[in-house]
Amino acid sequence: MKKIILFASGSGTNAEKIIKHCQEKNLIEVVRVYTNNPTAKVIERANNLNVPSVVFSRTELNEGQILDKIIQDAPDLIVLAGFLWKFPESIIKVFPNKIINIHPALLPKYGGKGMYGMHVHQAVLENKEKETGITIHYVNENYDEGAIIFQESVGIEDCKSAEEIAEKIHILEHHYFPETIDRLLEN
Repeated sequence: MKKIILFASGSGTNAEKIIKHCQEKNLIEVVRVYTNNPTAKVIERANNLNVPSVVFSRTELNEGQILDKIIQDAPDLIVLAGFLWKFPESIIKVFPNKIINIHPALLPKYGGKGMYGMHVHQAVLENKEKETGITIHYVNENYDEGAIIFQESVGIEDCKSAEEIAEKIHILEHHYFPETIDRLLEN
């Protein structure tokens, strides 16, 4: 059975969808959820699905303690599902092309430092885009610049707020993120 670990910083809806998907298919095990936020809802979601979680500090992430735990977990894939910190190069070097992220826009548009969540949706709205979407990509040393694995778009001409755009993006994320993980681990 293939193994993955998840990194998340917030509510964890994508993490929950991925965990449930993996438990239903029983081909991939979500070994652990890592979070930098001790009050993140993702901890409760993971616990409810019997997946252990680890809360860590920036120091632990950047100085190698989390890398040691990841190595012990021996994941086939590391999945960033709403993780807001820049991922350390030290981990990327140990797991090249084994770390993926989901971004709530069609990269290369609306990517980079500070472009996450509602910040992205607000920028899309203010620029009067007719469509937006999701991008699943490999993680490299730069924000949102890793090789693109998958993109899906959605029309947003009817959206009047960033919240309405976010709703459409969540539908895409919850549908395509688990499927993309499956495809990556089939090889």
